[in-house]
Amino acid sequence: MSLVGHKPPPIFRRGPAPLVRLLLFVSVCLAMLVSDLRFRYLEVFRHALSVVTYPLQMAAATPADFVRNASVYFATLVEVQRDNAELRRQQLGAGERLLRFDLLEQENAHLRGLLEMSQRVQTRSVAADILYNAPDPFARKVILDRGAQQGIEPGLAVVDASGVIGQVTRVFPVQSEVTLLTDRNQAIPVQVERNGLRGVLFGAGQGRLEVRFVIGSADIQPGDRLVTSGLDGVFVPGLPVAEVVSVDRDADAFATIVCKPLAGVERSVQVLVIGRVQLPPPPPKADPPAEKKARGR
Repeated sequence: MSLVGHKPPPIFRRGPAPLVRLLLFVSVCLAMLVSDLRFRYLEVFRHALSVVTYPLQMAAATPADFVRNASVYFATLVEVQRDNAELRRQQLGAGERLLRFDLLEQENAHLRGLLEMSQRVQTRSVAADILYNAPDPFARKVILDRGAQQGIEPGLAVVDASGVIGQVTRVFPVQSEVTLLTDRNQAIPVQVERNGLRGVLFGAGQGRLEVRFVIGSADIQPGDRLVTSGLDGVFVPGLPVAEVVSVDRDADAFATIVCKPLAGVERSVQVLVIGRVQLPPPPPKADPPAEKKARGR
């Protein structure tokens, strides 16, 4: 076999030395960098390459973005649930405070009315709260938180901001019992505010009142306001008591006059106990006849 023209395989071929090739490649890269920095001739190539590789970049970043977004979503969901629970608690607390504020506002308005009533009535008065209804199911009575130690006496009038609600009937050391106007055994002397017609107002039960023993031709009509006359020496004259609802003049010799209380007889919580009115001095005694004087002499 002839060895002329035989070439060694490529693996045994030797080119330039590795160091020479490294220097050559480094020189080419530096030249390309300097040229691109100076002339920007690779700008279009870079843009095209970025457009081509953008889908690959998005595909490679999708798993990481999914994990990051999922963690943010769940963290945000937990935070939102926690914030919602806190807001619900705050809302409940705000609702409770609002209810208390409404109640306090109503109580303040009622107390202001009582203060105005106390200013209108020039007598000693004691403010009190209604504790509960009396245990007697056949009577309309309430229990106050003021008693003999605070100067409460039997017979004193009890009013709220709108008018008379009843009268003190029993007194204990620190509590007292009030019989409401609507009780069947309660009576109060009144007069018509419009014309001064006097009468006696009785409780009729179930929130109703009646003026009794008034003749059928008396000048009284629905809508008239009834105020205390003060003839009994207990109730201050001029306190609002009731309003006439209906007048039946055909039932009997006396008219049937149905009224409704002006005050919150069944609703009041804060009340005012009005002190007793001083009765006027008794009239002087009449002088004996002249004949008796002569006989005595």
